[in-house]
Amino acid sequence: MTRKGAFLKGMKAGIPIALGYLAVSFSLGIAAKAVGLTAFQGFLASLLNSASAGEYAMFSLIGAGASIIELIFVSIVANGRYLLMSCALGQRFSEDTPLIHRFGVGLYITDEIFSLSVSIPGKLNPYINYGAIAVAVPSWAIGTALGIIAGNILPARIVSALSVALYGMFIACFIPPAKKDRVLLFAIPVCFLLSYLAFRLPYIGELSEGTRAVILTVVIASVLAIAFPVKGEEEEVQP
Repeated sequence: MTRKGAFLKGMKAGIPIALGYLAVSFSLGIAAKAVGLTAFQGFLASLLNSASAGEYAMFSLIGAGASIIELIFVSIVANGRYLLMSCALGQRFSEDTPLIHRFGVGLYITDEIFSLSVSIPGKLNPYINYGAIAVAVPSWAIGTALGIIAGNILPARIVSALSVALYGMFIACFIPPAKKDRVLLFAIPVCFLLSYLAFRLPYIGELSEGTRAVILTVVIASVLAIAFPVKGEEEEVQP
C-alpha cells in the first residue's frame, strides 16, 4: 500500500471517530468555559492533549487553583494508559520503521485511534494513523472551542444525548474483530465485568479512573498474553 493510499484509508476510518469527538468534546468545552478558559485556550488544550479524562481532570484542577506540579502529576496518572498503548503499538511496527514514525504515531494515541490501529491486520502502517489523526484530532479541538463559545446555553439533556455517539463508535471498533476471534469475544464481556467490579470494590474503587484503567489493562493483557499468545501476523507493505 502506498503512503497516499494508507493516509486516505486512515482518513476514511477516522471520520466516525471525528464525529464522535466533535460531540463529546463539546461538553468538555462547557467544562472549560466554567473555569474561565477562552475558546482559543480550550482549542489549544485539546489539540495538544487529546484525552477526555485527562482534560476534565486538568480543567477541574485549574478551577480549584492547583499548582503546575499538581497538574502534571494528575495528567500523568490520568493518561498513564496511553503508555501501555504505545508499548502495544510499538510491537506492531516492522523492524525497519523509522523512529520518527514511531514518535509520530505515539504523539496522538487515543482510545479510539488505538482501537482502530489494532483492528487492522498485519504490521502497522504509520500513514494510516496519520490519516485518522488528521481528521479526528482537529475535530476534538474544534468541538472543545465550540463548547466554550456556547457555554451553558444548551440544555444538559442535549449535551448528554450528543455524548452517546462515542459509545456507538466504541461498539463499532470492537464488534467486527470479535466476530473473527473467539478469545476477543470472550475477553470483551470479561473486561466489562472486571471494570465494573474495580469500580465497586473497596480501595481500588477509590482510585482515579485513569489509574484503574492502567491496572486493569496490565492485569488483563498479561493474563491473555500468557494464556493465548499470538502466533504471528501477516506482513504489510511499509512506506
